[in-house]
Amino acid sequence: MKMDENEKKQGAKNLPEQGDENSLVDMLLGKRGEEVLDSESMILEIQKRVWGSLKKGYEYSGIVDESDRFLRKNVFATLDMVVLYVDLVGSTTMTLEMPAEKIAIIVSSFSQEMAMVIRQHRGFVLKFVGDAVIGYFVAEGGGPLAADNAISCAKSMITVIQKGINPILNQYDYPDLMVKVGVDYGQNIVVRYGADAKHSHVDLMGPAMNIAAKIQGMAKPNQILIGEDVEKRLHPDMKQEFSEIIWKNDEWKYRSRTSGKVYRVFEHEESDQIH
Repeated sequence: MKMDENEKKQGAKNLPEQGDENSLVDMLLGKRGEEVLDSESMILEIQKRVWGSLKKGYEYSGIVDESDRFLRKNVFATLDMVVLYVDLVGSTTMTLEMPAEKIAIIVSSFSQEMAMVIRQHRGFVLKFVGDAVIGYFVAEGGGPLAADNAISCAKSMITVIQKGINPILNQYDYPDLMVKVGVDYGQNIVVRYGADAKHSHVDLMGPAMNIAAKIQGMAKPNQILIGEDVEKRLHPDMKQEFSEIIWKNDEWKYRSRTSGKVYRVFEHEESDQIH
């Protein structure tokens, strides 16, 4: 099944709705005075879900299905998108200190809460990989909205963990969760592994997928790192929150897909200071 050129020019089918332009991060951080109550209510809802998971085995509803439907409608299409990797820090240590069933619940709750944040910011949840979550934001018109949404999403993730999840874990004397976030922009192709349009596995392939994962691997706990192709698309106000990383020991050698020079990476200056 191949898409003709007219279909490709029409762009992706069934993009997520734009909805209210007030981002989740603004509500969580109380940037708008009238939304402080909403922030408190949202944090309480998060805590109820996490507490319910630990205490009563509460299970979340599926979110990845939305991505699956979207990808199947765009099989073999090449789409511009911002890719976000969020990875849980310290899960190996947890496996040595906690019962396996509790670890499974915590990782599941973490993953589902991160997935909900992605959807709140108009993104799709591609998949869960162990203790990591991969999301993507389909870019239109050069990608500035998708870039801004992805960064707001990353900031919200840290806030959700620090204000929503960790206080509940602390009640059980469990260790705090921390994450590393990597974000990159580029073209990815939708791939279907098999002829069955309804059931064959669908996935994304492309440089942005690979580089976002590599960038995430370089991040410190509770740090957000982004590639230069994301940074150049950010709103000026948000761009001011990032500074370029100067690598000292050649630990980063990946080159730009366009210039051939070392691909620049930027760090969020307040990532580890969000409270």
